[in-house]
Amino acid sequence: MHIHIRVALPDDAPLLPGVELSAAQVFRRIDGLSWLADTATMSVERHRQLIALATCWVVVDADAQPHGFLSAERQGDALHIHEVSVAQSIQGQGWGRKLVETAMDYARANLLRSVTLTTFRHVPWNAPFYTRLGFQPTGDKRLADILADEYAHGFEPGSRCAMTWWVSPNKGT
Repeated sequence: MHIHIRVALPDDAPLLPGVELSAAQVFRRIDGLSWLADTATMSVERHRQLIALATCWVVVDADAQPHGFLSAERQGDALHIHEVSVAQSIQGQGWGRKLVETAMDYARANLLRSVTLTTFRHVPWNAPFYTRLGFQPTGDKRLADILADEYAHGFEPGSRCAMTWWVSPNKGT
């Protein structure tokens, strides 16, 4: 199967919640987080908003069907990642890493200072994964507000963390 990453198109928006739902099934294996496999996905309208910003990328097959995505938006001098989802059928093949690297390349090319996100501290494909890519825990006020909102929506206090990857001006030049 030929798979590649491209910028998301408006026609992708209705397909992305299905990808997110498929990706979330992996949480069924983690005590205390299995409920995430049954929670609401990002709305099609929200996907359309992020796609319109040209800060959403999809992993697509030869038939242009999405199997993964990364949705982000610029917030000041940072690119903030809202969601990274890879369908079960292609998990473990490096597509999540490639999506994050695509966002990092975008930040570098657009002269942003950083890429930020919030994630689970102890889920192997969350904070430990991002740490391997160069992200570091951060206490940024904007990210602290996002964490507070996540806790208000049901996440266990202390289970999440905010992380930042700082763009290196010398990398890639």
